[in-house]
Amino acid sequence: MQTDVIVIGAGTVGAAIAFGLAQRGQRVFVLDGDDGDYRAARANFGLVWLQGKGINMPAYQKWTRHSVDLWPEFNDELTSLTATDLQYENNGGLAFCLGEEGVEKRRQYLHTLYEQRCGNELGFEMLDRTALEKLLPRVQFGPEVSGASLGLHDGHANPLKLLAALHSGVIKHGGALRHRSRVTEIIPGSQGFTVDTQEERFSASRVVIAAGLGSTALAAQVGLHVPLRPQRGQVLVTERIAPLLPLPASGLRQTREGTIMIGATQEEVGFDTSTTGHAASLLSRKTAQLVPALADLTLVRQWAGLRVMTPDSYPVYAQSPLHPGAFVALCHSGVTLAAVHASILAEAIIAGELPSTLAPFHHRRFDVPKAA
Repeated sequence: MQTDVIVIGAGTVGAAIAFGLAQRGQRVFVLDGDDGDYRAARANFGLVWLQGKGINMPAYQKWTRHSVDLWPEFNDELTSLTATDLQYENNGGLAFCLGEEGVEKRRQYLHTLYEQRCGNELGFEMLDRTALEKLLPRVQFGPEVSGASLGLHDGHANPLKLLAALHSGVIKHGGALRHRSRVTEIIPGSQGFTVDTQEERFSASRVVIAAGLGSTALAAQVGLHVPLRPQRGQVLVTERIAPLLPLPASGLRQTREGTIMIGATQEEVGFDTSTTGHAASLLSRKTAQLVPALADLTLVRQWAGLRVMTPDSYPVYAQSPLHPGAFVALCHSGVTLAAVHASILAEAIIAGELPSTLAPFHHRRFDVPKAA
């Protein structure tokens, strides 16, 4: 089967790119793996988040801010096309601080990010406990909570509804999505690429590798050497309660349905997706420290997912110099970056050249110089 672009991977990253390509008139075929794959998209916390991101990588701060700014329009377009409510809200987001030392440490960290970005807007406010209690009048905070940082551009969405809407949007724009089609080989040729699955063969002038933790082996077939590692994150979900938290917080948010999501751990355990009692205890204690009343809620679900992590945790975007037309796109902030993936990155893939603003995200930054 011949098409314009084959996108390998139907998670949030691949689906957003495919949606943007199809929206711009490209014939797109998305090849998805099977249920045995490590699917980060199904374990996402759902934050559309800017504050605190990009230390020592100003380009990532700017890239994230651009996506956050595009999210309202992106949400409107996707909602209108697919009739799917993404449950998107962008009224700000919080990072709670414990003790006065915690407030000052947070303030200094965010100011460092601001100075590295050389921006003209802070994008955040520091709230003392009195201001925090005024902002969230229904919440009784624990005695150790001394304040919070308020990210003025932060928000959240339902990650599962986002993924479903992206899949639907690809199809509505004339693209195709094939599940249970794990790619086994990418074969570069003079007229483009041949992509083999276990049962079928496809051809396209361009290929986008967005297969999460499976991308390293596939990218190597087109001369792209991307180091990745899995990082496990575990999340807890409580029973539904009346509206309590009007704003999402880092590691704590209330969904539209009323459940409280609590997360997430950062564990270096390889490709282990099991849940643990230790993580549940750790997350529960942290939550009770912030909002003691939440300790009385019943936990209804616990899950674990694997983040796609590069050595410095920042994304990789690259085109193969050996086989132009083969791209790789990887990150662990697929929800936040969905808007730029569906617009700027999709446009660059169509043009056949990544913009200079994405140069800092090339995987060459991980190359270790050889000793003389």
